[in-house]
Amino acid sequence: MRLTRFTDYSIRVLLYLAAKGEERSTIHEISDTFNISRNHLMKVVQELSQKHYVTAIRGKHGGIILTRDPATIKLGELVREMEHDTALVECFQEENGCIITPACRLKPILNEALSAFFDVLNCYTLADLLGDRHPQLAKLMRIPAISA
Repeated sequence: MRLTRFTDYSIRVLLYLAAKGEERSTIHEISDTFNISRNHLMKVVQELSQKHYVTAIRGKHGGIILTRDPATIKLGELVREMEHDTALVECFQEENGCIITPACRLKPILNEALSAFFDVLNCYTLADLLGDRHPQLAKLMRIPAISA
């Protein structure tokens, strides 16, 4: 299975926000950090907001912050929610024209594999992506160190 850019960008946005902590971020700074189109990133953030991963605050002092603790964001659930099409082959789709579907054993095998894929991802959270590399990731994303 190959993840879409939309899902990839969703993970990057959440990772950026998790690395930044409670400080608000803007689409502009995330876009510049990852060299992603602002328009595309706006769509990603809008969906993340609708799915309650982030809170988007409008206005002069607005920005984006994580809605949930990074330790509660399971990667498998995130990927499943952000991927709009997980049909690995034609027989997974409603418009299935494959003539061998009634006798083929490929669909249940691929379905089992896809389920295992999500199960493995669900063993990890957004916090796991940060882990002990939080300072290194923050530096790579040009996020200033939080002063105590």
